Amino acid sequence: MEGETNTRARKPKVPEAERLMLMSQNELPFWTRGTAVAGMDEVGRGPLAGPVVTACVMMPPNCLIEGVNDSKKLSKKKLELLHASITEAALAYGVAFVDEKTIDEINILQATKLAFKLAFEDMLSKGVSCETVFVDAVKDLDINAEQHPLIHGDSICYSIAAASIVAKVERDRFMVRLAEQYPQYGFERNVGYGTKQHIDALREYGPCPIHRRSFIKNFVD
Repeated sequence: MEGETNTRARKPKVPEAERLMLMSQNELPFWTRGTAVAGMDEVGRGPLAGPVVTACVMMPPNCLIEGVNDSKKLSKKKLELLHASITEAALAYGVAFVDEKTIDEINILQATKLAFKLAFEDMLSKGVSCETVFVDAVKDLDINAEQHPLIHGDSICYSIAAASIVAKVERDRFMVRLAEQYPQYGFERNVGYGTKQHIDALREYGPCPIHRRSFIKNFVD
C-alpha cells in the first residue's frame, strides 16, 4: 500500500564470539574430557573437471578462529587468510586429492570416501592420534575412528568448517595451476565447475585430460 512502511524486523546478527561458540557445541563435550576430535569435509564433488579434495583438521580445544565458517560463505581473500590461520594453529591436518580418472572408475561417492580415508591417514601421519571425527554428511568411512556425520556440517560444526576452508583453498590453488596448462577452459575462474563459459569451451575444444568423462557425456560426443 502507498505510504506504508516496511515494519518487518531484521534478524539481529549474532556476535562473532557467540556464533563460534554455537558452532563448537559438537566438539565441546570432547574437549572438556580432554579428547581430541577432528573435522572432515570435501570440495569438488560437482565439477566437470579436476579432483575431489578432502581435508581432515584437528584444532586445539577452544581455539576458535574469528571468521571460520562454511567455505561457500567466504570470499577468496578471506579463505586464503583463514587457510593460513587454520593450518598454523591446527594440532595436525591432512589433505587428499583423488583424481578424475579414479572418479570415473569408482564413481564420485566412492572417490569421496576414498579421499576422506586418505586425508584422515595423512593427518595421522603427522604423529597424532584421533578417535573421533565429525564429517559433513558422508557415512560409513573406512577409518578407525568414531564417526559423526552431520547434515550441513560445514555450517554447524566448527571443525568441519575449518576442514571445508582448507579443502577449498587447496583445490582452488590446484585448479588455478592447471589453468596455465589448459587455458582455454577458464579453470582459474570456474575451478572446473560447469559454467556456461566452461561448457562452451568444452564443446569447442573437446575435453582435456583432467575432465571427468562420466560427468561430461551431455556436453560432448
